[in-house]
Amino acid sequence: MKMDLEPDTVERDLVALVLTVVELLRELMERQAVRRFESGELTEDQEERVGMTLMLLEDRMTRLRERYGLRPEDLNLDLGPLGPLLPRD
Repeated sequence: MKMDLEPDTVERDLVALVLTVVELLRELMERQAVRRFESGELTEDQEERVGMTLMLLEDRMTRLRERYGLRPEDLNLDLGPLGPLLPRD
């Protein structure tokens, strides 16, 4: 992701940065949920609520990306020698 800091794109760039952080947290939460599902730590009701919450979050992320003309790959920061912030699909 590249931030131009042009007056007419500041809002879009800020939204992209915020969505990048939210996407990173969403992916971490999803991985933790999968580990908890597999270990049997959650009740069936908890599994359903976690699954629904993650689906709703992904839906909202998609809507916001579309609203600001962003693609999923626009949210991936290049960390230089460390590679991308988010895993590439």
